[in-house]
Parts: sequence; structure tokens; C-alpha cells
Amino acid sequence: MATDLYTKFIGERVLRKEDPKLLTGQGRYLDDLTLPGMVWMSVVRSPLAHARINSVDLSAAKGMPGVVGAFSGEDLAGEWTGPLPCVWPVTEDIKMSEHFPVTKDKARYLGDAVAVVVAETRVQAEDAAEAVVVDYEALPAVTDLEAAIAEGAPLVHENLGTNNSFTWVHAGTGDVAAVIAGAPVVVKERYRQPRLIPNAMEPRGALAQCTPITGEYIIWSATQIPHVLRLLLALCVGVPEGKLRVIAPDVGGGFGSKLDIYAEEALCLALSRRLGRPVKWIEGRSENYLATTHGRGQIQDIEIGATEEGKILGIRVSLLTDMGAYFQLLTPGIPMLGAWLYTGCYTAEAFRFEYTGIFTNQTPTDAYRGAGRPEASYAIERAMDALARKVGKDPAEVRRMNLMEPFDVATQSIGGLMFDSGNYQATLDRALELSDYDGLRAEQQRRRDAGDVKQLGIGLSTYIELCGWAPSQVVGSLRYAGGGWDAANVRVLPTGKVVVTTGTSPHGQGHVTSWSQIVADGLGVGLDDVDVLYGDTATAPLGLDTYGSRSLPVGGIAVHLATQKVVDKARRIAAHELEVAEADLEYEHGTFRIKGAPERNRNIGGLAFSAWNAHNLPKGEEPSLEATATYDPPNLTFPSGTHVCVVEVDTETGKAEIVRYVAVDDCGNVVNPMIVDGQLHGGIAQGVAEALYEEAVYDENGILLTNSMMNYAVPSACEIPTVTLDRFVTPSTTNPMGVKGIGEAGTIASPPAVVNAVINALEPLGVTHVDKPCTPERVWRAIQAARNGGGA
Repeated sequence: MATDLYTKFIGERVLRKEDPKLLTGQGRYLDDLTLPGMVWMSVVRSPLAHARINSVDLSAAKGMPGVVGAFSGEDLAGEWTGPLPCVWPVTEDIKMSEHFPVTKDKARYLGDAVAVVVAETRVQAEDAAEAVVVDYEALPAVTDLEAAIAEGAPLVHENLGTNNSFTWVHAGTGDVAAVIAGAPVVVKERYRQPRLIPNAMEPRGALAQCTPITGEYIIWSATQIPHVLRLLLALCVGVPEGKLRVIAPDVGGGFGSKLDIYAEEALCLALSRRLGRPVKWIEGRSENYLATTHGRGQIQDIEIGATEEGKILGIRVSLLTDMGAYFQLLTPGIPMLGAWLYTGCYTAEAFRFEYTGIFTNQTPTDAYRGAGRPEASYAIERAMDALARKVGKDPAEVRRMNLMEPFDVATQSIGGLMFDSGNYQATLDRALELSDYDGLRAEQQRRRDAGDVKQLGIGLSTYIELCGWAPSQVVGSLRYAGGGWDAANVRVLPTGKVVVTTGTSPHGQGHVTSWSQIVADGLGVGLDDVDVLYGDTATAPLGLDTYGSRSLPVGGIAVHLATQKVVDKARRIAAHELEVAEADLEYEHGTFRIKGAPERNRNIGGLAFSAWNAHNLPKGEEPSLEATATYDPPNLTFPSGTHVCVVEVDTETGKAEIVRYVAVDDCGNVVNPMIVDGQLHGGIAQGVAEALYEEAVYDENGILLTNSMMNYAVPSACEIPTVTLDRFVTPSTTNPMGVKGIGEAGTIASPPAVVNAVINALEPLGVTHVDKPCTPERVWRAIQAARNGGGA
């Protein structure tokens, strides 16, 4: 206990406690795990995007060395008590896809599972999988969203009779049709959100163990959501939830791609039960491109009606969204996460939003870093630049005149949300100052006047996002089956050390350090006195895991509240021991002192021992100094900020290079500035990749052309710019710590800033539009089209 040497931790740049283990190769990832008697699973995947399966011949595979078993979809039909789950049927009339781990009738996308093989070694399983003979009858594939809902289009699911699954409408505010029809200025834009493929450093994997004599099951998975996985695997595979333990060991990144219940997890569990042996599967990189969910995939139509001065009057948005071949866990609801944010942090009189979910013969889509919010921010921020061009004003000026006024109490947005707090003007002003905006515009004009080959472009993004998925009643009203709460337990051991269990499940975010800072401050103990346990449903049975930047504003608040409960219990024990009323005690840095007699005191460590031996507890007080808290927030949180990107675009080659990047973000109160900076660096890198490099490209037959790191252009550190970071703080009014969330801010803010910068550089040439990613070829073609009078 270090009460006399107490150091404040919240708000300090504390080095991450978890890093030494991870950086020195001492981490324990899924592929490090081996069990006695373990066998390996390999999945046979369809080489066609759409094909009827006439037969599956497993005989050759079964005769291969080391093979334990080979199974078709028909063979495994009895293993399932339900299909793979989708927990977000967004409308009552939604047409749901039925998705079992191995398909029986036909393959619906390239990589769809058609059989599995289990063998003694991984190599033997993969060799035997190649010996499985499948008689496919090729069918026409559909990959284009508009073509998929055209009359006569090939149907991904014949039983549904259409590829149009649903249309969800947010009626919004005001009569947007009338407002836009009467507006002096109307901007009408169409943007394409290409599909993106997640590339976590650690691929997916699962290891399942069944113990028949006890009926107990354990599955280790490289997952973001062990608690959700336990519930839904129990429902899909038909094992008792109470006897199923899910463990997420060290997990090497997720970015939404591990926020799912995958076929391979269900298969490992079911095959372990069937074979009575541990079954392991590790995803290959090529499988990652085919069978791990993709992100984005939209056609966005956005209209803004405005005054001649550039004041927004109304915003109307309509999306076509690519569901892929099946619904995964959250697929239909992902675009909804951005539904209320297409107004950005601006004011208007009217707003309306709708989106349509469409099945295609492509890999299923689901959450990808930001999940719906980057798409919203991209559309409104691109449209704001288009509006500025239309009214002949600087993009910063148009943004400034439309921003909501600063507020520090919850305020209704035009999108229909209660924003917790914000000062959008301040982040804009600070970002312009840090970037030397006026100087940049002067340099830009100099290059334009000189006709430089390398033109300068300046792009802005004044974004707002939505974090801390909750409250449970609200998300339930949106037909989301899960809740929005989370849980934590804080236990002070008789030695004075502290054990924290959290329902959140980190995969790189630094929870161990942040949660230690919260508890250490609350109890007045040292940072190293706190151990944080997570990712195992046996040791942390309550929780709803980590995604959507919810960990701190939900799970971190649960840790804070549990800590406060411990302090309250310790106060009761201290008052009893000191024979005074609780009101006569003052508490600071882990020690209770009698007011006016500070020499009479008790500290947390001593009180924990008292609570453990229970020799002299207050009447009715339970032994042990610990507390559990569940937290269901009253509202979401709304981080915001302004990013400025400066690019040089070579007008002869089309290459765009970022030469300056400034980000000023407001994520409320900060627990660890170093972790916040790291989250922003990573997020901006991911957004820059989205803006300039990455895109999943399919041909007309549904064959994925960008199927490896050789042709899916994941940028290296050399392509990522140096970033200047700054912060502005408006504490959230949603939670007692005033925190908001930061994990996805960089990915939400940066794509429109980068693309706006590229287009801004080329405006003198007549270029007003370039789709993501702004590759040299795409930019060069836009330049040529503009020079030839075709515009772009």
C-alpha cells in the first residue's frame, strides 16, 4: 500500500502494463495453445461465388494419412440446434438468410464452407481437404448492388424471392422534401464506399475441448466477444450455457472482424463433441480474405438544401448497403449505427435517412472499425466541401457557419440524438491554427498561380461519432437483441493487493493499464498493486465485451462504480473500528481519518484484512472487501473533433502524398493520454489506408481479385504520415467520469479529410470527385477526364 506516497494516475501518461509481455514474445495467443489428443480442422471452401452443390465426395479425403473424419453439410445437419445467429433484425418484415456452418444446397459466395476435414496434423487436414471432390453447377453471380435488386437478377436465396432484404427508415425531423425543393442551393452527391477487408495481425482461430464425462466444454477463440460467444454458441450448437466456458487469450487485433460468431467456432465445438477430442483451427491469410467478414460496401446518395450563403436547410440520405451472402451477427444493423450522424455536428431544419439491405454473392459484411459512423462522416464531410464549392466559399467558413453552438448540457441534434456535450468551434479553430491554415492557403495559391506539377490540397473533416452502445432499453427499441450494460468486480485481498475482473475483453486497447489507473486512484493504491482479469467467462462471468469504443464509457464506468462501492464498504468498517459515525470520517488517497483527529485512521489495506478475518465487522456486514457493479448508461457519448489533411498531388502521375496531418479531438476526460494518442495514431493509419490504398475488388463472376496482401494494398509505416495531435475537453454528461471514447475516432475522421484534400488539390483542373481509394490510377483518370472536358 502506498497511501503516503500516493501518486495520481488518471490523466497521466502511464506506460502500458501489458506491453512488456507482448513485446518480448511472452504473450499467449491462440496458435500457442496445444492440448493432448488435439486434432486439426480444415475447411473446404467453394471456388465459385454462386453454385449449386450436386454432390460432395469425401471418400478420397477419408483415406488420406492422419485423417480422423471428413464431413459434408448434410453429415453435420444434426449437430445444430439453430443457424448461426444474427441478433439485429432491424425491421419486422426483414427477410432473413438462414446460415448454417457448412452449406448443403449451394455455395453463395467465394469461400463458402462446403465440407470440413479433421486430421492429426494441420498439414494432413489441409492436404485431405484438397482431396474432397465437389460437383458444382455454376450459377450466375450478382455483385453489383443496383443489379442485385433489378428485375430478373440471380437470387442469392431463392426461398426469399428477392435480394432486397429490408428498408429501414429514420423519418428524422421536418419536411425534408419541401425544404430541399425550396432551397436556393441544392447539392446532390453520390459516393461509393468500397468493401474493406480487415487484416488483424493475428488471424482468427479456435480450439474446442469437450469433456464427455462431465459434459463440460471449453473453447478458446481469438475473439472480441467471449461472453456473447458463449451465449450464442450454446444456442447454435446445443450445449448447456452453464457448462460452456469461453476463453479469449491474448488477441492480436480485431477492428470489428472478431466481433462475430463464425462458422469455424461452431464447427470446432461441434466436432470436438462428436469426436471426443480437442479440435483446433487457425485461419490462413487467404481464408482471411475470403471468409472473415468484410466492412463498408455502400452506395450513398446525399442531398443538401442550403441558402446562397451556404447555411444548411435540409439533409436527405439514402443508402444501398451490401449485406453479402448471409447475415452475420450484426450485419443488418451496421448502417443504422451511422443513421443519426449524417447531419454531422451541424444545424439544419429538416433531416431524413433510409437504407436498404441487399444480398449479393460476396463475403458477408459486418462491423469494421467505426461500423456505420465512418460512412456517415464521409458522406456529410464530402458533401460539405461540395456545398462550399457550390457557394464559392472556403470549406472552413461553410463549416463554421453551420456548427452547433457550444453546449455543456445534453442538447438535441437535428438527427434526433441528445448529444452529451460539445464545442465544435473550438476544435475547428485549434486545428486551423495548428495547421497554419492561412499559410497553407497562401502556398496553395502560389502553386496554382505557378502551375506547379505538384498541387497542394487541403482537406477538412469536422466529425462527430457515437460511442458507448447503450442504454439497453434504447438499443432494444431498435430491435437489437443484446443489451448495452457491462460489469466489473473489484476485490481488495487481505494482503492489500487488488484484483479487478472486467466484462470488457481487450485485444490491444490497454484496458489493464487504464482500469488499473481508475482503481488505483479510487483506492489510493499503487498501479502495480492492481491486477486486471478479463477474457475468460469462468473468471469474469458478467459482461458484454469490447467493440464500438464502449469499453471506457461503459465497462470503465462499471470499474469506477465497483471501486466506489468498495470505498463505501470500507468506510462502514472504518467507522465501526474507530467507533465514530461514517459522517465523521474524511477519505483521501485510500485512508479514512476522523475529522479533527487525523492521527486516528484506517487505510484500505488494513480494512481489507479486517473484512477478511471478519473478527469485528459491523452488524450485517458481509466478510471480504469487494463489490460488483453493472452499469447501463442513460445515454450514448459523442466524441468529436476536426482533422486537417494536407496533400501534394502529382498532376502528371496522379500520386497523392500526405505532407501534413493535424488532428484535434474531444473525447471528454482522458484516463491515459498515451493510450489515447496511440488509438488515434492507429485509427488515422486505418483511415488513410481506406482513403488512399485499400479496396476489395470482385469481378463480375464474384471472384475476389484482391485476395492477398500482394494485391490488397495494406500500407506500411512508410505510407503513414507523421501526425500532429491535440485535444479539447468537454466532459461527457452521460457518465460520472466524463469520458466519451476514442478507439475509432481516427478511422471516422480521416477518410473524408484525405479525400477532400485530394479533390481540393485538383479543383483548378476541374476535378470535383474521386472515389475511394484515391489510387494514382484513379486520380490520374479523373485528371484526364477533366482535361478532356468530361469532368470528374
